[in-house]
Amino acid sequence: MLQTGSPTRTQIDRTNAAFSEAFRRGDGAGLGAVYTTDAAILPPNAELRRGKPEIQAFWQGALDMGVAAADLETVEFEQLDNTAWEVGKFSLKAKDGRVLDHGKYMVIWKRENGAWKWYRDIWNSSQLA
Repeated sequence: MLQTGSPTRTQIDRTNAAFSEAFRRGDGAGLGAVYTTDAAILPPNAELRRGKPEIQAFWQGALDMGVAAADLETVEFEQLDNTAWEVGKFSLKAKDGRVLDHGKYMVIWKRENGAWKWYRDIWNSSQLA
């Protein structure tokens, strides 16, 4: 179910926008800021990364490789108490606007210190090799 207009959904949309804006600024710390302290990412073709320092280093590596923009589109969203889940589509772009990758993602959200943040983040490419 795609819940729109709820206070939680508004916070989720703002956090996703902050992630995209951090990419545009080339801000690795800003990318890591959307995650909970005990977050984990499950990137494609790479090992699981735990905690903000490892996650920030991963995203800084993406910035260093030339990823300059990340566009996110929520397709499904549902909240269950202090946890929520989101399924969406992503597009990663170079500075010249060229699409480097696109695919789908799933984020499990948790409330941390009153703010909704990414707790688990997994994504997969939809590009053919």
